[in-house]
Amino acid sequence: MSVCKLTALDGSDVEFVDDKVIGSGTMKDVYFSPCKNYVVAFYREALDDASYQRLEMITGPYREKIFATEQGEYWKNLFCWPEKIVKYNGLVGVVMPVYRSHFFFQHGSVNDDFLKIKGKEKQGKWFASANNQNRFLDEREKGDWLSYLRISLMIARAVRRLHAAGLAHSDLSYKNVIVSPVTGHATIIDIDGLVVPGKYPPDVVGTPDFIAPEVVASAHLAKDDPKRALPNINTDRHALSVLIYNYLLLRHPLRGDKVHDLDPQRDETLLMGEKALFVEHPSNKENVIDVDKAKPSELPWKDTQKLPYTITGPYLSQLFERAFIEGLHEPKKRPTADEWESALIKTIDLVQPCQNQRCQQKWFVFDNSTSPKCPFCSTPYQGLLPVINLYSERGEGSFSSDNHRLMVYSNQSLFPWHTNRLIQPNERLKPVNKHRQGYFVLHQNQWYLVNERMHGLIDATTKEPLPIGSQIKLHDGLQLLIGREPGDRLFHIQMVEGC
Repeated sequence: MSVCKLTALDGSDVEFVDDKVIGSGTMKDVYFSPCKNYVVAFYREALDDASYQRLEMITGPYREKIFATEQGEYWKNLFCWPEKIVKYNGLVGVVMPVYRSHFFFQHGSVNDDFLKIKGKEKQGKWFASANNQNRFLDEREKGDWLSYLRISLMIARAVRRLHAAGLAHSDLSYKNVIVSPVTGHATIIDIDGLVVPGKYPPDVVGTPDFIAPEVVASAHLAKDDPKRALPNINTDRHALSVLIYNYLLLRHPLRGDKVHDLDPQRDETLLMGEKALFVEHPSNKENVIDVDKAKPSELPWKDTQKLPYTITGPYLSQLFERAFIEGLHEPKKRPTADEWESALIKTIDLVQPCQNQRCQQKWFVFDNSTSPKCPFCSTPYQGLLPVINLYSERGEGSFSSDNHRLMVYSNQSLFPWHTNRLIQPNERLKPVNKHRQGYFVLHQNQWYLVNERMHGLIDATTKEPLPIGSQIKLHDGLQLLIGREPGDRLFHIQMVEGC
């Protein structure tokens, strides 16, 4: 093993094993450190002054702004962020942390790992299409539908943080996100090309399938043409919407079967650019997906009648409509990363475990129907189903709906962000607010809420105190008041009868 020792620009010592390239991208070659705690990635081509200055800002002030804070440790899980700059033999390199172990394939692809992916990083492209999942991946790597909701939440949260810092990724795609469906984790990579509006322009226009329509439509213009659209925060929002749609529905929102031109390149430019049209547009059916043309490995996901975008629930459906109908050609109308984050949190609270033990997706969003069923395997829910409608006080003694509900299932937990409107389950969540407040249990066909930490819980109708340790029998119309602190919620219990 040949080890090269360097001094980074910040004065720290850096080592790398220079006789083995462990990975190569379009711009960089990557080497392990001897301890394998970090990697060093060298650019193959010399950087111009602007690119080098951008790199100095990314490893310096921009990194400090995100990581030198109280929440800095949290963000280390969501970004693979360049930490320092090195120079070697006329080349510029960056030092970056190593991916966590769950981001590497533990199992090879089907047919004795003919794709040779065992031990390789879990690039998002393997999980964002039905064809890749069904044809190539070991079942133990796929995860379930709830894990893709959690992955989407992590990506939205990371993008929200970038945008809050005034930064745009510029090439957000399943190539630049690594995921772990088994654990529900995601990390954004290729941070070194960040766009700072008005200061550092984009190096690339993006990855096909994720490039915003206005960028595709104007790509033929010169970079300095004022009519040329370049990657920015609004184009990131389009890419984020596509990513979430991909992960939850395993198809692309714009790749229908409309043919715009007999020239394949021209047709592609129109399909993803000027003439881009949502495959599930409610009134314009020109670009629908022809199920008869789909491969068996793409079904049932490409069947938009069987698995429409509305199976994602009311919060995400509304954002998909804004992203791919209202905002597709009007960038300012696109949902923000913050809106996706909020909608995903609410949607995760709506999921219900499928009662079919062999259901591949295992979870589905409760659709508020009188006969809820899993859209993936068509198994109806059987039994009594409690739904908690969340209200909070907006004026003295006046409670308003928070447009937020919590589905109940056996051993479902209540957390402080359920009991208090002012607490959010994000990077700012304090340790004291991570403890479970109570849980639900089904006993002899009767649902109960067990109070573990809610000191001021009362029956809002009878004013009866419900102390810690009590088991509250749930019934339709029951109202529980958590307490009288600012933000404390009122629970209104609704019982839905399944099949």
